[in-house]
Amino acid sequence: MQPKRKPQIICLMGPTAAGKTQLAVELVARFGMDIISVDSAMVYRGMDIGTAKPDAAILQAAPHRLINILDPAEAYSAAAFRNDALREIADIVAHQRIPLLTGGTMLYFSVLQKGLSKLPAADVALRKRLTADANSQGWDAMHERLKQVDVTAAARIHPHDAQRIQRALEVHELTGKSLTEWQALEVELLSEYEVINLAVAPADRAVLHARIAQRFEEMLASGFVDEVRDLFERGDLTLELPSIRSVGYRQVWEYLLGQYDYAEMCLKGVAATRQLAKRQLTWLRQWPTPVEWFDSMAPDLSEQVVRYLQEVTPQPPKNAI
Repeated sequence: MQPKRKPQIICLMGPTAAGKTQLAVELVARFGMDIISVDSAMVYRGMDIGTAKPDAAILQAAPHRLINILDPAEAYSAAAFRNDALREIADIVAHQRIPLLTGGTMLYFSVLQKGLSKLPAADVALRKRLTADANSQGWDAMHERLKQVDVTAAARIHPHDAQRIQRALEVHELTGKSLTEWQALEVELLSEYEVINLAVAPADRAVLHARIAQRFEEMLASGFVDEVRDLFERGDLTLELPSIRSVGYRQVWEYLLGQYDYAEMCLKGVAATRQLAKRQLTWLRQWPTPVEWFDSMAPDLSEQVVRYLQEVTPQPPKNAI
């Protein structure tokens, strides 16, 4: 008798604007899958346009778990995501369906698959001091400081990624041990599941850049500035919050603060999104376990992915191609 096969989890990863959502919806229509969003900004209510959150029609056809679960004033962490995702995965599997995790927050995929070491809790006083240092010296200088204590983390973290630079410095100051050393203590999770990693991205980087610019223009035309203004006018949100530091939201927020004009805001928003996509691709290329890559601009992308999944997934497709 053959051993019982483990339940499968499909992780659909890729840079922003690569077309993950459309592909995920098509896979739901063909297989018995349920989507779990892996996006650190889509968790927030009222942040729809700038996160490219699926609209009502898409959500009706393919509901997404872990979106619209928090107010922008609340913080969300990789550890919280891991706990929420594991709960949703177990529920989907219990209903004899396949979890399809899709999004671009690579850290969330990492902590889900690799686990999260027992890092020290945030220290409010230390965090304020590091923020004050950054305000006076700049985040480039803080990134240089990180190089002195954790060259591996500094190579992985972009010089403009303030949140992760701050956390890496905080961990070192609190414990005397680098973030890289802590992460070496991580343990494998999901041992009870078979994880299939898929990545989609345009083969040509210039195509991805063009898609990013076009999508940012479409967001602005759809009322992105008004969406951020609604958050701005609440009065209880600031750039210190992870929600408002999200790519795009930060640039529009700074525009509303009068730090630069509309044209410069557009340039900064597109540039920040490109930097995000570059970081996402770097994470994916360094992924420690096998990843099956697909060109997201291929006209038969969904057919390619379906054929691959039919080879590796025991469950037959729900509908014919």
